[in-house]
Amino acid sequence: MRISFGFAVGLVVFLFAVVLLGHAFFTDLDGSAGRSMGSRRNYTVSGPHRRLLVKPSPETGKCSRADIVINQGPTAPLPNGIPTYTVEIRNVCSTGCNISGIHLNCGWFSSALLINPRVFKRVSYNDCLVNDGKPLASGGILSFKYANTFSYPLSVSSVACP
Repeated sequence: MRISFGFAVGLVVFLFAVVLLGHAFFTDLDGSAGRSMGSRRNYTVSGPHRRLLVKPSPETGKCSRADIVINQGPTAPLPNGIPTYTVEIRNVCSTGCNISGIHLNCGWFSSALLINPRVFKRVSYNDCLVNDGKPLASGGILSFKYANTFSYPLSVSSVACP
């Protein structure tokens, strides 16, 4: 059985398209299926968080770790090509509480850009301090940029409530 050259080229193009569309179909919205591809960069962009606003009872009027929301996303790379990320740390406390002693899980956080240590600094492995331990007012936002070949997952480990 002989296959014409045009049919063979069409078959190759079709199979290539199926592979590409299959990858796009089976890739999660966050791109997690593409993490094994060495040349592909995956960024995590956190969206706005929705909170149910409930009038607190006198016993539950204190703040919690959930009152601190962290958003981070990619920004323009440095001139030498190192990716940069912008981080926003928000106090979304609905009862008007000022939250201090904010510590984040941050792994071996490091940056090619200098970050003001009064805003954010790594104290030890997986322990980063926000706002030099001082209170972040209700509705307040702290922001900083860092540069590294990958983004660091940041999450709240502890807070101090008034």
